[in-house]
Amino acid sequence: MRSKVLVTGGVGFIGSHLVERLLKENYSVVVLDNFSTGRAQNLSHLLNSSRLKVHKVDVSDAQAIRPFFSDAGWVFHLAALADIIPSIQRPLEYYRANVDGTMNVVECARQAGVKRLIYAASSSCYGIPDAYPTPETAPIRPQYPYALTKYLGEQIALHWAQVYSLPTVSLRLFNVYGPRSRTSGTYGAVFGVFLAQKLAGKPFTVVGDGTQTRDFTFVTDVVEAFMLAATSDLSGIILNVGSGGPTSVNRLVELIGGSVVYIPKRPGEPDCTFAEIGRIQRLLRWSPRVSFEEGVRIMLDYIDYWREAPIWTPDTIAEATREWFGFLK
Repeated sequence: MRSKVLVTGGVGFIGSHLVERLLKENYSVVVLDNFSTGRAQNLSHLLNSSRLKVHKVDVSDAQAIRPFFSDAGWVFHLAALADIIPSIQRPLEYYRANVDGTMNVVECARQAGVKRLIYAASSSCYGIPDAYPTPETAPIRPQYPYALTKYLGEQIALHWAQVYSLPTVSLRLFNVYGPRSRTSGTYGAVFGVFLAQKLAGKPFTVVGDGTQTRDFTFVTDVVEAFMLAATSDLSGIILNVGSGGPTSVNRLVELIGGSVVYIPKRPGEPDCTFAEIGRIQRLLRWSPRVSFEEGVRIMLDYIDYWREAPIWTPDTIAEATREWFGFLK
C-alpha cells in the first residue's frame, strides 16, 4: 500500500479523528476540505507534522481536486454537507456537494489508480425502518434531501466498484458522537445542542418525551471501522457501523445533568435508530469498544469546545425547524 492517504472532509469532526489516527500509524496524509463546516482548530494540534498537508478545495470542483489523488493508496471520502434543515432549504447545494462531489472523488480515484476507497455513508437512508436492529438489507426510505443525497453518493461509489473494479467499502454510520463534533450555526446533532446549553446554564431541549433512542457510536470506534475497512480485501459492500444497542435521550440528559424543557416531536424522525452490526463484526472483526457512559464522560472533559456553539431555546428551535415541519408533515 502506498503510504500516501487522501482524506476528503479531513478538517471535520470524524475526518479530523481519522487524520489523527493515520498520522499515528505513520501514513502521509493529504486533506481536502472547503472549510464550510469543518473547523481549522480540529487539526491545529497536528499541523507540525511533516506528513500532513491540508488543502482548501471543494470536491465539487473536479479539476481542482484531481492533482491531489496522484500516488494515493487509500481515499477516505467524508466530505459532505450534513444536517436536515439546510438540506430542505438548499437541496441543490446538497446535491452538488454530496452527489456531484462524490462522483468527482470516485472518478479521480479511478483515474489515479488508488487501491481502496472508503465512503462515509449515512444510516439516515433507512428513514423510519420496519425492523430493529436494522440490517443493511432494509428498505431505503430517505425522508429529506440530506439522506437522499448521501444515499445517491453511496450508490455512485458502489457502482464504480462494480463497473470499474475500484475497491470500495461503504460504511453506514449511526449517530456518531465525540470530541470535536460539529458546532455550526445549524440546529442539528443533540450533543452539540445539549453541551452548549449546559455551558450556558440553560435547560436541555428534549424532543417529545425523551424516550426515543439513538444508536450513539463513539468516534474512535468509527475510525477503527474505517481503518479495518481500508486494510481489508472487501469491495462493493455496505457495512453498518453502530454501538450495538440504542440509548434513550433521557439517559443522555441524566448523564450530562441538568434541567429539561420539552419540545414537539419532529416529522420524519424515527423513534429508534439501532444498527444490526453482525455483518461488520463477521467480515472485519470490528466491535464497538467505548460504552455510552464512558463516551459521555469524555465529552464532558472536552465541554469547552462547545463554548462558542449556538445556544438553542424552544423559540429559536421552533423558528429554525418551521420549514422542516412544513415539508415533512
